[in-house]
Amino acid sequence: MRDLKIPSQRHPEKARRPDNAQPKKPDWIRVKAPGGQGYAETARIMRDNNLTTVCEEAGCPNVGECWSQGHATMMIMGEVCTRACTFCNIATGKPPEDLDVFEPGRVADAVQKLGLNHVVITSVDRDDVEDGGAEHFAQTIRAIRHRSPGTTIEILTPDFLHCDPSVLQIVVDAKPDVFNHNLETVPGLYPSVRPGARYFHSLRLLQRVKEMDPEIFTKSGIMVGLGEERAAVHQVMDDMRAADIDFLTIGQYLQPTPKHHVLDRFVTPDEFKAYEKAAFGKGFLMVSATPLTRSSYHAGDDFARLREARLARLAKAV
Repeated sequence: MRDLKIPSQRHPEKARRPDNAQPKKPDWIRVKAPGGQGYAETARIMRDNNLTTVCEEAGCPNVGECWSQGHATMMIMGEVCTRACTFCNIATGKPPEDLDVFEPGRVADAVQKLGLNHVVITSVDRDDVEDGGAEHFAQTIRAIRHRSPGTTIEILTPDFLHCDPSVLQIVVDAKPDVFNHNLETVPGLYPSVRPGARYFHSLRLLQRVKEMDPEIFTKSGIMVGLGEERAAVHQVMDDMRAADIDFLTIGQYLQPTPKHHVLDRFVTPDEFKAYEKAAFGKGFLMVSATPLTRSSYHAGDDFARLREARLARLAKAV
């Protein structure tokens, strides 16, 4: 982790919120503690390249499994987010630094050292930057292409809500293989879960990506267990398909601290299977719906299946 002046309190905006109880996790959502040689080697490469990972910052439950296989989701543009989503464990506040012009090169170096066939790059929100970090994403994509031309690239971007709409073209022109932007939850919960964002703006962002370049796969995800109704989840699926989104992820919300959004319930594995079946029935090329599903979990294997699904659909259409 970089030596930055991170706020002493990760979530100052949550300090006065009442504590919410954190119920015991059911057996189906428990994971092994991280460790082992592969995990240590991935950690060393991240540190040597002075990089941040969302795996650590967001407290992902799959970090042990992914890092042991040399897979890490790199988080660019710093460690402090200008938004204050109530579900998220990334530090919030005013970022203490400008964008690091050398970061794209360090990311590309780490991708090469890890020998990744598929990489996921995400970021904090940077509403303090005029283009929201669009050019920084594009430079990172280009740097990876230069160092590792055979690596497929998946990006998980902010919503660029406060930027000129034209900045999206900057990212699309860099030609990531997958453009991911998470809707996170159903629209009715946005005021309490994602107050700094707008549901239909995020949906339209993904639709615009597909309009700009139909070859780019689009992807989005939501969490369940926040208090949403099942019918609302199905409506989100319909909205996504109307926006021509290819890949849907659904995972269990896990409450990071007592100050974060309350955990409504643990959704059962059978319910996740039902969501998966419904989503495939609505026409998604790829669906990942399990309690431990996260945006970048098994992303490389899922990308291979996503590409195969598109080819199979195209073959049927001939």
